[in-house]
Amino acid sequence: MGENQNWAIAQGGNGHIYVANNHALLTFNGAEWHQYPSPNNSVIRSVHVRGNKVFTGHYMQFGYWERDAVGQLAYRSISDDLKVPMLEDEAFWNIISVDDWVLFQSLDRIYSYHIGSGEFKVMEAKTSKAHIFKIDGAVFFQDDAVGLVQIEDGKPKTAISKQALGNNGVVGMYASAKGTVLILDNGEFLGYANGEAATWSIAAAPDLVDVNVYTTAQLSDGSFVLGTIANGLIQIDAQGNLVRKVNRKNGLQNNTVLATFQDRDDNLWLGLDHGIALLNMNSPFYEYVDGSGNLGVVYAAARHQNRLYLGTNQGLFMMGRSNEAKFSLVKGTRGQVWSLNVIDGTLFCGHNKGTFAVANGEASLISSFPGTWDIKVVNNRPNLLLQGNFNGLSTLKKENGRWGFGNVISGFDISSRFFELTGPNEIVVNHELKGLFQLSLDEDFTRVQQMATHPQMGYSSSLAQYDGKLRYTTVEGAFVKRADSLAFAPDSVLTDLLFKKSGGITSIVLGDRSMDALWYFTEGGLSKVFPDQFSGTLGVTTVPIPPFFKRSLGVAGFENMTHLQGNKYLFGANNGFVTLNLDALEPVSYAIGIDGVGSSLGNTAQSLPLPLSEEASLPYRAQTTLSFSFSVPAFEKYREVLYQYRLQGLSPDWGPWSTEPRADFNNLDHGNYLFQVRAKVGNTLTNNVASFKFVIAKPWYLSVWAIIGYLLLLLLLGALVHRSYKRYYTNKQNARLNEEIKIQRRKQLLAEKELIEIKNEKLNAEIEGKNRELAVATMSLIKKNEFLASVKKELSDSTNAQQVKRVVRTIDRNISNEDDWKFFEKAFNNADKDFLQNIKEAHPELTPNDLKLCAYLRLNLPSKEIAPLLNISVKSVEVKRYRLRKKMDLPREMGLTKYIMDL
Repeated sequence: MGENQNWAIAQGGNGHIYVANNHALLTFNGAEWHQYPSPNNSVIRSVHVRGNKVFTGHYMQFGYWERDAVGQLAYRSISDDLKVPMLEDEAFWNIISVDDWVLFQSLDRIYSYHIGSGEFKVMEAKTSKAHIFKIDGAVFFQDDAVGLVQIEDGKPKTAISKQALGNNGVVGMYASAKGTVLILDNGEFLGYANGEAATWSIAAAPDLVDVNVYTTAQLSDGSFVLGTIANGLIQIDAQGNLVRKVNRKNGLQNNTVLATFQDRDDNLWLGLDHGIALLNMNSPFYEYVDGSGNLGVVYAAARHQNRLYLGTNQGLFMMGRSNEAKFSLVKGTRGQVWSLNVIDGTLFCGHNKGTFAVANGEASLISSFPGTWDIKVVNNRPNLLLQGNFNGLSTLKKENGRWGFGNVISGFDISSRFFELTGPNEIVVNHELKGLFQLSLDEDFTRVQQMATHPQMGYSSSLAQYDGKLRYTTVEGAFVKRADSLAFAPDSVLTDLLFKKSGGITSIVLGDRSMDALWYFTEGGLSKVFPDQFSGTLGVTTVPIPPFFKRSLGVAGFENMTHLQGNKYLFGANNGFVTLNLDALEPVSYAIGIDGVGSSLGNTAQSLPLPLSEEASLPYRAQTTLSFSFSVPAFEKYREVLYQYRLQGLSPDWGPWSTEPRADFNNLDHGNYLFQVRAKVGNTLTNNVASFKFVIAKPWYLSVWAIIGYLLLLLLLGALVHRSYKRYYTNKQNARLNEEIKIQRRKQLLAEKELIEIKNEKLNAEIEGKNRELAVATMSLIKKNEFLASVKKELSDSTNAQQVKRVVRTIDRNISNEDDWKFFEKAFNNADKDFLQNIKEAHPELTPNDLKLCAYLRLNLPSKEIAPLLNISVKSVEVKRYRLRKKMDLPREMGLTKYIMDL
């Protein structure tokens, strides 16, 4: 955001930072940067805050910015009200306020503006170094022709002659314990008193040779910072000693410092030729970053003989006593360093090559048994040390006042990074994957006599003998060893301290043996377990740290910390280290503010800002989105800011903590709402809860007119329902009448049906009677013809032939009597009147005899009974049947009788 150069920095009463950027005013609220373009598109050279006004100086323009009702900065020009014209190409480099006056300095003039009356005063002030100073209410500036000038009663008065300053420009003027101090652009310090200036000899003078100082500031501790051209930042204490140099080598992104400003929390802001830098001067954390990449990942650290040693994956490095942190490799130690231990006045370096003894910045290899993880003292044996190595355990022995390799302990060859001596000859070793081993050694520490094993109980585990107990901790839990065996029970004390109070272990850090505490990285931060000085019971305190700090601490599982002195600790990092000074952990107090509230429809990209100073009233929109932005002006790198909010009217509960400095709510219903937000910086809550009230109006369909319309509609609907019900019941009554008519009609039809059934029964009875008559007639004919046939047969056997023949002829006439057939035909037609007619129509070629046969077959008479009726033999009947089939042309598979029966 913005352009490269940043010329001035100021802070407002709300804690926000304002930066005069090339072509814009930049603001930072602790969470987000905002940019306000220069009103005339020129470079903004200066910025100054007075009350709720932010004054800025531009090219041929100066004025002030104020926040409007929605929290946005709006610009108002002051220079447009001038009665005298500006000089050509004037730009305003500095702004200060004195009483009710605000002074704007260019390279040619000083314009004084009275805040109350709007009055202007103009003073000629030619200078090539646009600096203006206020000391105890007095205002000074440098005039190229005169020297250092003081303004008295609106008029210039020479304070220091040009000859006393030489060709140097005054870039700083401050009150100190030694009187007024002037800082020149060549880095020279002058003492000023009684109108006289004299050189102030300071110890840091050699460090200021050949520097070009552009800007200065006096810090709250009385020290001075000098922003230079091409040499970065130089800090000098109040006594004139060099404190530090900050440049590209140790983290500054640019070596040209154009502006310096210390905020109310003592953070130092630097406006650079390319960017903005922030130095947390009073932070309990100090970060050393190796820009060269020579150090590598720091695995261990130690202070010895007034030197700081760092063990890294590149070797052992040492820093001397100079103020500049310069580390050099200790000769012969190139490679992986695992541990640094100061024992018996000797610094031991655990290395992948073995073990080095370090003294006076030099290292000698005293054990070539490779891969030394750690070294521990053996109780009551001052001349013996125990080493944990890649392939087991070994010893160091002291002979003739010198330490050297002792022996490898046989019978155990497992990597021993974590180990503790739990008895005179007893060792417990923790292997993160293989579990725990309890070793009993012989008296000479040469071999393992007995070994017991225990499976692992979690990952990222470590072992520590603390408070008289062997404690085993993992990210899953904390355990303590039983006294009589290699068995562990849950450690209720550590579990309560680290998992319930601190949120759980994320990784483990163990300090050196000079620290009477255990250290862990937990969800709450960096937790220290220590005994209470009065009760002796274990307690915990947690230092809040941001997540990135944990991620920067080297390789996971190899986090390390070293006690330096007092309450100062060092943590190894990926490309350097971080120190923590617990004495500098002071309580902080911050306030949270709502910076803006925006409202937009769900399908509209533009957000309309809402006034912050009054309760907002919003129309109802089904897809309205409300956006809140908020911030805490906390600028320390290692103080994480977390936000928590709630919207009363939607939910009474606070939401989860989040680093996001904004909140969005979609599709809110109508009603009264109160948005509340709070924050915690580190683990400390802000001293206030910011809030914003708003009302979402009822939708049109819930307005008074809409309700009246609903009532009218309800009345109309009631009338329609009444009418509908009336029609319904009328129709229902008519339907019941119609149903009654239908019932009566059905009863009538049933009666008629019963009459028809009675008639049908009568007809059926008549038919059955006819059939019985037909059957009787048929049987009579059959019996008569059978009788006549039998008589005929007997007569045929008689000897009186002439007489018999006459009787036979009489019998034949009776057998074939046409009257019998007519009688039978009449009876048959009464029973089955359509059959003979139908068969005649179907087969017109049939003869009367064929019709008789068909009639008999219709009655399902067998051939034996048909033969007498036709007065022929049974065989003749079969022949007639065959001929009848032929006439009817029936297929072979169809029976004659069945065909006639079905016709």
